[in-house]
Amino acid sequence: MNPTRGKKRKIRLLFVCLGNICRSPAAEGIMSEIIEKNSLQELIEVDSAGTSGWHEGELPDERMRLHGEKRGYDFCSRSRKIKKEDLTAFDYILVMDENNYKTVQSLTSNDMETAKIHLMTEYSVQYRHLHDLIPDPYYGGLSGFELVLDLLEDACEGLLLTIKKDHSLA
Repeated sequence: MNPTRGKKRKIRLLFVCLGNICRSPAAEGIMSEIIEKNSLQELIEVDSAGTSGWHEGELPDERMRLHGEKRGYDFCSRSRKIKKEDLTAFDYILVMDENNYKTVQSLTSNDMETAKIHLMTEYSVQYRHLHDLIPDPYYGGLSGFELVLDLLEDACEGLLLTIKKDHSLA
């Protein structure tokens, strides 16, 4: 008997920002929480990466972790740089801004890989017409981290709705 028979392959999501210490690990943590709340851990897997390797191996920015903790999130992933193999390994590659989009797109080898890349704000529901990118809060004040969390919570909820529709998940 084949133990994998009838078992669906997980839908894999990769969140990408510049350094993988603020926006993308926050998106990973928020989406993980949403997936768990919806009991979809067996069907959806999340990860994050950066277009630069500046912070490889580091935890997310302390300020982002602090703001996330206030909302009940645990942002504990370690930073890594996106790899060419990620373009085939993941089903959705969700970038935070146009620069991330261009950088990730430059790694693609074909139209199928390019079609996987999406701006995170494409999935915004509440903030759809207010923001066309998830701003980098790294050099700003504390309110920037709160805005990023607001935008990511909204876009992650919208992303899950899209995934449920596109993959016929209950």
